[in-house]
Amino acid sequence: MTLAEKILAAHSGKDSVSPGEFINVKADLVLSNDITAPIAIKEFNRLGVETVFDPSKIVMVPDHFCPNKDIQSAEQAKMMRDFARKHKLIYFEVGEMGIEHVLLPEKGLVLPGDTVVGADSHTCTYGALGAFATGMGSTDIAIAMATGEIWMKVPPTIKFVFHGKPGKWVGGKDFILYIIGDIGVDGALYSAMEFHGEAIDALPMDGRFTMSNMAIEAGGKAGLFHVDATTRKYLKGRAKRKYTEYFSDPDAAYARVIEYDAAKIEPQVAFPHLPSNTRPISQVGNIPIDQVVIGSCTNGRIDDLRLAARILKGKKVDKRLRTIIIPGSQRVYLDAMKEGLIKSFIEAGAVVSTPTCGPCLGGYMGILAAGEKCVSTTNRNFVGRMGHVKSEIYLANPAVAAASAILGRIASPEEIA
Repeated sequence: MTLAEKILAAHSGKDSVSPGEFINVKADLVLSNDITAPIAIKEFNRLGVETVFDPSKIVMVPDHFCPNKDIQSAEQAKMMRDFARKHKLIYFEVGEMGIEHVLLPEKGLVLPGDTVVGADSHTCTYGALGAFATGMGSTDIAIAMATGEIWMKVPPTIKFVFHGKPGKWVGGKDFILYIIGDIGVDGALYSAMEFHGEAIDALPMDGRFTMSNMAIEAGGKAGLFHVDATTRKYLKGRAKRKYTEYFSDPDAAYARVIEYDAAKIEPQVAFPHLPSNTRPISQVGNIPIDQVVIGSCTNGRIDDLRLAARILKGKKVDKRLRTIIIPGSQRVYLDAMKEGLIKSFIEAGAVVSTPTCGPCLGGYMGILAAGEKCVSTTNRNFVGRMGHVKSEIYLANPAVAAASAILGRIASPEEIA
């Protein structure tokens, strides 16, 4: 069996499972946020059950429109907050919270071998820890909160192998954009994506989270890494319970095996209006921009901010644009302060926000007007995703975003450092 199949078999009480099989799976963690929780709560209340299956396995995080941007978002957050308190769920209030997919691994709430379901498509982020994690609709989450189980079809698995050593400014964001550019936004539709190879083994955890996070942008059901020394080091001091490490069998059956040479991959830029519309940085051309966003559940971790600071320190962002930097959690914010990164950002002319999803989904903290162009480290560049339907979003890694902020156009970090 593949990694995904082994985890799903273990959580469905079966010796083995195979692609296409329908199973009931026990959930180790159920997640929702301030946008998706209210719908799940309404559906939960219609079930007629008195309480949730296990309050220690349900997490709610107010991160999309919080701190509340308006009355409507305040009402949504209050509904979630009241429900979480009533049922004694795991809840992170503003001041402690972060972007959910940065926060949960940081807090040790997701561990290898877990099954995690969340009312957010980027729940697949936790596959970086060797967990089977996937997004579901709010009605599915209501049932999961009541029963602790989900009903699903076992996905086939596609194996992606990155050979060799990547270039200086190439990381997880570039690998996953390269994959999406190659196979398309539906190239891994309802499939588990397994990542392998020397370049993958060398990736730090933050780069792995980025790749798993954007598996959904290829249509993937989940994006998984095997547990190794890097994973165990990350979990040391975080894991508060025992966990099980699963590994694909040598004779596991894959739907496809796709191989790449990491040394030939440049930093990637996804042009509007699809994450698959990728080009290497050398083929971008001269594109002036109006805004840069560095953050999100894709690239708002400490390694991402360190990378941006390497470019921005001692320099100034172009006065014709806005540069918005959003740490993924309070822990990331504190670490960035201690390391002097926040100082470098502010002195460069950037604004630094409290942790929030904010502009990624067109929420607030950086909405685009008609005709404006933005380079962003977020995960989606659909029409109207960050504001006006006539605005444009270009996806890139933090080094490209920082270099672009300085030069006022989409730029390679090689032009700066």
